Amino acid sequence: MIQDFEPEATRRSAGDAESSRASRGWWDRNADEYQTEHGAFLGDDRFVWGPEGLDEAEAGLLGPASLLKGADVLEIGAGAAQCSRWLAAQGARPVALDLSHRQLQHALRIGGGIPLVEADAGSLPFRDESFDLACSAYGAVPFVADPVKVFREVRRVLRPGGRWVFSVTHPLRWAFPDEPGPEGLSVSASYFDRTPYVEQDERGRAVYVEHHRTIGDRVRDVVAGGFRLIDLVEPEWPAWNSQEWGGWSPLRGNLIPGTAVFVCVRDE
Repeated sequence: MIQDFEPEATRRSAGDAESSRASRGWWDRNADEYQTEHGAFLGDDRFVWGPEGLDEAEAGLLGPASLLKGADVLEIGAGAAQCSRWLAAQGARPVALDLSHRQLQHALRIGGGIPLVEADAGSLPFRDESFDLACSAYGAVPFVADPVKVFREVRRVLRPGGRWVFSVTHPLRWAFPDEPGPEGLSVSASYFDRTPYVEQDERGRAVYVEHHRTIGDRVRDVVAGGFRLIDLVEPEWPAWNSQEWGGWSPLRGNLIPGTAVFVCVRDE
């Protein structure tokens, strides 16, 4: 579906239902373009935590590779399920969940036999303690109005001792324009302004929503969701990565963080 209007960008409140509806519609409309533009970087079976290119094969944030074999893993906001395919190659039993039907169609196109589930991260359609691990690379968390609700759902479906690892845009980035060049290096807004970024149509209906939380907010959300934070990773921009991805670029990546990865554990 092609939009016949130019969305208006603004900062305003947006609740759970509006955010979810906007995310589903945006990803259904833009999945084709997203996979065309970023598919080569993401690969079909690679687990990348963000535009910097931090690879789970090297980072091991989900735990030792030996523990992945036979593990039940839930990927939230899976897109075309690239991360899940990598997990399956390690001997894990992944399930790829996404809100967008079109993104999951791309997962079917690539193949690999990964179980796919279309559902909202705030209401996971699984029994309690169904998974050993849960992960999300830029999926769901930045786009939900109530991240604690999502975290509590993730905790519910995890077994005691299970890890929950998710990546988001580094909160510091919200103080800077979303530009890859020099104009993206000057502070233009308050880091402490939590007002969501909203793109809306001519009738004022949100067609894209992203929510800002400070680092402190994210930590408190993790704790309120029933987890213990054991690591916070801020990937540095590697010398090999020359690509620009939206507001991410070598210029900015060498000066300010672009991604934050939260490594959490359900203790009991």
